[in-house]
Amino acid sequence: MIIAVVDDMIFISKIRAAAETLNVAIRFVRNSDALFAAARESHPSLIIVDLHSQKVGPLELAKGLRSDAGLQDIPLLGFYSHVETELRRQAEEAGFDRVMPRSAFSAGLAQILAPS
Repeated sequence: MIIAVVDDMIFISKIRAAAETLNVAIRFVRNSDALFAAARESHPSLIIVDLHSQKVGPLELAKGLRSDAGLQDIPLLGFYSHVETELRRQAEEAGFDRVMPRSAFSAGLAQILAPS
Protein backbone atom coordinates (compact mmCIF):
# COMPACT_ATOMS: atom_id res chain seq x y z
CA MET A 1 0.00 0.00 0.00
CA ILE A 2 1.21 3.47 -0.96
CA ILE A 3 -0.50 6.69 0.07
CA ALA A 4 -0.30 9.79 -2.11
CA VAL A 5 -1.13 13.39 -1.21
CA VAL A 6 -1.44 14.90 -4.67
CA ASP A 7 -3.78 17.61 -6.00
CA ASP A 8 -2.58 17.77 -9.61
CA MET A 9 -4.79 15.59 -11.83
CA ILE A 10 -1.94 14.91 -14.26
CA PHE A 11 0.20 13.44 -11.50
CA ILE A 12 -2.74 11.54 -10.04
CA SER A 13 -3.26 9.93 -13.45
CA LYS A 14 0.44 9.10 -13.85
CA ILE A 15 0.70 7.60 -10.38
CA ARG A 16 -2.53 5.63 -10.74
CA ALA A 17 -1.50 4.22 -14.15
CA ALA A 18 1.94 3.18 -12.90
CA ALA A 19 0.45 1.59 -9.77
CA GLU A 20 -2.09 -0.36 -11.82
CA THR A 21 0.62 -1.61 -14.18
CA LEU A 22 2.68 -2.80 -11.20
CA ASN A 23 -0.37 -4.14 -9.36
CA VAL A 24 0.44 -1.87 -6.39
CA ALA A 25 -2.34 -0.60 -4.15
CA ILE A 26 -2.44 3.21 -4.06
CA ARG A 27 -4.66 5.43 -1.97
CA PHE A 28 -5.05 9.13 -2.67
CA VAL A 29 -5.93 11.41 0.23
CA ARG A 30 -6.84 15.08 0.14
CA ASN A 31 -5.99 16.39 3.59
CA SER A 32 -3.81 15.82 6.64
CA ASP A 33 -6.51 14.16 8.73
CA ALA A 34 -7.21 11.63 5.98
CA LEU A 35 -3.49 10.97 5.57
CA PHE A 36 -2.91 10.28 9.26
CA ALA A 37 -6.00 8.05 9.45
CA ALA A 38 -5.00 6.09 6.35
CA ALA A 39 -1.40 5.75 7.51
CA ARG A 40 -2.44 4.43 10.91
CA GLU A 41 -4.89 2.01 9.29
CA SER A 42 -2.62 0.56 6.61
CA HIS A 43 0.96 1.52 7.60
CA PRO A 44 1.96 2.09 3.95
CA SER A 45 5.31 1.20 2.44
CA LEU A 46 5.61 4.79 1.12
CA ILE A 47 3.91 8.17 1.36
CA ILE A 48 4.22 10.44 -1.68
CA VAL A 49 3.56 14.16 -1.32
CA ASP A 50 3.34 16.88 -3.96
CA LEU A 51 5.30 19.66 -2.29
CA HIS A 52 3.17 22.20 -4.18
CA SER A 53 -0.09 20.86 -2.77
CA GLN A 54 -2.62 23.59 -2.05
CA LYS A 55 -4.75 21.40 0.23
CA VAL A 56 -2.14 20.41 2.82
CA GLY A 57 0.96 22.03 4.22
CA PRO A 58 3.54 19.49 3.02
CA LEU A 59 6.28 20.68 5.38
CA GLU A 60 3.99 20.62 8.42
CA LEU A 61 2.71 17.23 7.29
CA ALA A 62 6.24 15.82 7.25
CA LYS A 63 7.02 17.25 10.67
CA GLY A 64 3.80 15.72 12.03
CA LEU A 65 4.62 12.29 10.59
CA ARG A 66 8.17 12.42 11.92
CA SER A 67 6.96 13.31 15.41
CA ASP A 68 4.41 10.47 15.54
CA ALA A 69 6.03 7.36 17.04
CA GLY A 70 3.71 5.03 15.14
CA LEU A 71 4.29 6.65 11.74
CA GLN A 72 7.78 8.11 11.83
CA ASP A 73 9.43 5.13 10.13
CA ILE A 74 7.28 5.31 6.96
CA PRO A 75 9.39 6.47 4.00
CA LEU A 76 8.34 9.92 2.79
CA LEU A 77 8.95 11.12 -0.77
CA GLY A 78 8.23 14.64 -1.98
CA PHE A 79 8.33 15.99 -5.51
CA TYR A 80 8.61 19.62 -6.59
CA SER A 81 9.21 21.97 -9.50
CA HIS A 82 12.94 21.90 -10.27
CA VAL A 83 13.24 25.68 -9.96
CA GLU A 84 12.15 25.63 -6.30
CA THR A 85 15.52 24.77 -4.75
CA GLU A 86 14.62 26.42 -1.44
CA LEU A 87 11.52 24.23 -1.20
CA ARG A 88 13.72 21.19 -1.67
CA ARG A 89 15.97 22.26 1.20
CA GLN A 90 12.99 22.97 3.45
CA ALA A 91 11.44 19.58 2.65
CA GLU A 92 14.64 17.76 3.53
CA GLU A 93 14.85 19.66 6.81
CA ALA A 94 11.19 18.86 7.56
CA GLY A 95 11.89 15.13 7.34
CA PHE A 96 11.34 13.96 3.78
CA ASP A 97 13.55 10.95 3.00
CA ARG A 98 13.67 11.71 -0.71
CA VAL A 99 12.94 14.96 -2.50
CA MET A 100 13.03 14.98 -6.26
CA PRO A 101 12.11 17.24 -9.16
CA ARG A 102 8.82 16.47 -10.89
CA SER A 103 10.62 15.38 -14.06
CA ALA A 104 12.75 12.82 -12.19
CA PHE A 105 9.71 11.65 -10.24
CA SER A 106 7.74 11.08 -13.46
CA ALA A 107 10.64 9.35 -15.20
CA GLY A 108 11.33 7.04 -12.25
CA LEU A 109 7.75 6.37 -11.21
CA ALA A 110 7.83 2.64 -12.00
CA GLN A 111 10.97 2.16 -9.90
CA ILE A 112 9.58 4.32 -7.08
CA LEU A 113 6.33 2.36 -6.84
CA ALA A 114 7.75 -1.11 -7.48
CA PRO A 115 7.55 -3.41 -4.45
CA SER A 116 10.94 -3.98 -2.84
